[in-house]
Amino acid sequence: MTTEPTPWLPDGWAHPTRVAVTDGHHLRPMGPDDVDLDLPAVRGSRDRLWSIYGQAWGWPPVHLSREADIDDLAHHAAEIEAHESFLYGLFDADESVLLGCLYVDPPAKVGADAEISWWVVDALLGSDLEAALDAFVPRWIAAEWPLAQPRYVGRDLSWAAWLALPDLVEERA
Repeated sequence: MTTEPTPWLPDGWAHPTRVAVTDGHHLRPMGPDDVDLDLPAVRGSRDRLWSIYGQAWGWPPVHLSREADIDDLAHHAAEIEAHESFLYGLFDADESVLLGCLYVDPPAKVGADAEISWWVVDALLGSDLEAALDAFVPRWIAAEWPLAQPRYVGRDLSWAAWLALPDLVEERA
């Protein structure tokens, strides 16, 4: 018996490469060239990000080096290219600062066809931009992604409840 994942997204589907969230902010896929924007955003919000993603992903580490962040972003870029998983950055109009991130991942737990989460930097907590992103993401996913049952982890299901779900295991004889 072998374990092979079934295709997550339809062949030929093209992921969005840039999408406006507000008049002055957009999402786009990230890669290693974004390290100088990613590193200060992650480090500046590290404690809160660990409280969200730490138990599930072991991220972000206490001492995130530039080299480790480049490696992480390169890994994300390869996953995006292969349509395995998607990391989008939330940027201002001239991309002078990273304001948050959005993850669109294949399901790891039963009951969904994707697991989606996002965050903004600490300085934007409670801001109009955070509220706009919170409203935008589910609408965008419904309109642009070929997903029937996306799960918004940390939104419609807590991380603790997500961790308690059975793992998704696909087996083929």
